[in-house]
Amino acid sequence: MSASDNDPAPLAAHSSHRDPVAALREALSAILRGLVAAGCGPHHLTGMVWESADPAAFHPARHEVDLTYREVFAGFRPPITLRPGTDDGLTVRASFAPPAAPPAEPVYAGYSLPELARQYSPRLQTDMEALFRQWSRDGEAFRAHHRGLDLAYGPGVYERLDLYRPQGARRAPLWVFLHGGYWQASDKAQHAQFARGMLDAGYAVAMPNYGLAPDTPLRVIVAQVGAALRFLAREADSLGIDAARIHLAGHSAGGHLAAMAALDPRDPPVRSALLLSGLFDLTPLGLLPLGRLLGLDDAALAARLSPLGHPPPRGLRIGVAVGEKESDEFKRQSRVIAEAWGAPAPLIAADRHHFSLLEDLNGGALLDLALATAAD
Repeated sequence: MSASDNDPAPLAAHSSHRDPVAALREALSAILRGLVAAGCGPHHLTGMVWESADPAAFHPARHEVDLTYREVFAGFRPPITLRPGTDDGLTVRASFAPPAAPPAEPVYAGYSLPELARQYSPRLQTDMEALFRQWSRDGEAFRAHHRGLDLAYGPGVYERLDLYRPQGARRAPLWVFLHGGYWQASDKAQHAQFARGMLDAGYAVAMPNYGLAPDTPLRVIVAQVGAALRFLAREADSLGIDAARIHLAGHSAGGHLAAMAALDPRDPPVRSALLLSGLFDLTPLGLLPLGRLLGLDDAALAARLSPLGHPPPRGLRIGVAVGEKESDEFKRQSRVIAEAWGAPAPLIAADRHHFSLLEDLNGGALLDLALATAAD
């Protein structure tokens, strides 16, 4: 791999961690910082070389490697070449194309393209490398101390869910939580810790995975969530849950998926939906590299996959929440879905950003909202 005379010099980063996941996360995070310093983003990557004494440990076909890559670069993946090296850990070299100057004029709701990108970039609000490390540790600790069932709801590798059941309950109400990650990243295991509040309140908690974009198209992801709900309803008796008391919740992209599931008449009826900092109007995303990766530059597809493009569901209790420190566009998304679906005004979680919002599911005003929304 070499850069032409007109291309920037390749970026390089090394991690000496012996654990492949830790090494990959550290090296790729350093590459991302270099991209940002050059005024670029993941969509500007053109190629990568990964060198290690054990290249197979870093093969992108490994589930752990794939998820770790997505933590940093989401679904943007240039060609990756694995090479044997002599150093411990991992060395990553990345080439990228220089960005074109973005248009300065407004492209949506008065925002220029760079301004709109910042509005829809919640990762700017925190140290994502540290966040994913912490979520992985917390999720692992929760799973180690809570007996859960890892169940396949379909044939795909991602079509699995974790089910946690309260002790002593024979037919517990079910709270289904859909994780975020812009439909491209993260995993049920990194969110297990956020089941504690509802589990302690007597709810069974299901946490489905779903295929990740762009490998899995967004319309297929929506269908997978429906398949998970139908599996849970069909197997309710054998799983010790009450199919007549199903409640949905979702964060970020998961908020979108929860809303779409609540709209689909083919899915089992649900009693409530808790929408946490979700995305309900996908139109502005189609103007961004993220949206183009997801196919949302197709205006008809973006409208069809936008919950706001459909009549609101009937007989459904809705709760909406968003962090006080979130962008104006994320706050607008929550406000308009609440208005369109006849829900109370969104809870504004004090001193919380897009990701720290979830911490309050285990205690505080957000857990109170979750319990009130799901109350029978």
